[in-house]
Amino acid sequence: MPVLTDYHQFDGLHWETGTVRNYFDYRGIVAPHTGQPYSEALLMGISGGAVMGYFVFAYAGVDPQARILTRNTFDPFETMLQRLGVVQELRHTANPAKAVKNLVDVLQDGVPALVWVDMFSLPYQSQPQDESMWHMFPVIVYGYDEAADRVDVADRARVPLSVTTGQLADLRGRVKNVKHRVLTLDFPDPDKLPSSVQAGIWDCIKLFTEKPPKGARHNFGLAAYGKWAEMLTSPKKRGSWANEFPPGPKLYAGLTSAFWDINIFGKAGKAERDVYADFLDEAALILGKAALTGVARQFRASATAWDDLSTALLPDWSPPLAETRQLMLRQHRLFLDEGVASLEARRVIDERLRAIRRQIDEDFPLSEAEAGDLQETIAEQVLRIHDIEAAAVAELRSAMG
Repeated sequence: MPVLTDYHQFDGLHWETGTVRNYFDYRGIVAPHTGQPYSEALLMGISGGAVMGYFVFAYAGVDPQARILTRNTFDPFETMLQRLGVVQELRHTANPAKAVKNLVDVLQDGVPALVWVDMFSLPYQSQPQDESMWHMFPVIVYGYDEAADRVDVADRARVPLSVTTGQLADLRGRVKNVKHRVLTLDFPDPDKLPSSVQAGIWDCIKLFTEKPPKGARHNFGLAAYGKWAEMLTSPKKRGSWANEFPPGPKLYAGLTSAFWDINIFGKAGKAERDVYADFLDEAALILGKAALTGVARQFRASATAWDDLSTALLPDWSPPLAETRQLMLRQHRLFLDEGVASLEARRVIDERLRAIRRQIDEDFPLSEAEAGDLQETIAEQVLRIHDIEAAAVAELRSAMG
């Protein structure tokens, strides 16, 4: 069975932009302004760039969650490819045997395949599979060896990953509308790069300042910072943290879910503001707009402020919260750096996190007053980020004319 033995592309971090970045790199595609592989920062900016979104989900029987969006989620994958003029060849079937044939045919043509898998079922993650949850994301498959029962995968980690053929079939078959998809990509049109960059920047500006394509305006952009700060500090408001995340296990769940979105979900911290800053530096070259480098500096200042917010969410002055922060970051870094080789170490971390959670269930470490002070501190930091990014977005609009 086919294996692309010369595949060594593992720099991509996010499922969508990182996977495309790795795919382009393998195929020898270089950006016209650098002569180097398309960067993930460039693809992230073209797909819609940095955003802010704040949501709370509270369902019976499960922990409430504070969800923080840090990049455009309004069809970014398709948007990115269409803007770049990338012709896509999609093979889609409900038949598992045909799905394997489609995948093998692509590999035999000498190119890797983009396939969609359920992130909650990945065997190389340390958490147990959650049958009640699913989220389908693209990864690269660059080898399929039925005799060895091995599939070679590139997925966020900086090292090769693998699953069995049976595991891949299960991962690909969780959701009907993307079941067993195989996608290959043609080369981007370099002449479309300037217009793609401009469109991506305007998406970012609009998502920060205008009503989003879907959803309530106060949940997105600059308005979302004010919404989050208000919910942290106004206990009588509907949706307040006092109601949704009272001191105890629910507050712990809110803090850790927000921290996870800011630092771990398809990223390596800082709410991806450093990545967006790198995009703006490239955009300055592509568009000939030197003022964009100044905006990049502002987004790097925002990246530092997001780091400070992460520490505020799980602060050093509370040993259980500080340990939780350190363990979550350590676990993520182990996966990125070592992949499957770190699986046992990551499971040990999972067990320690569960022990902390049991401790918190029995004896929450913060008093009512301390919990209130914590939320005030978080709100102050949220508003600090708002001010930095409000100035950055205004300057971004000015730079674009």
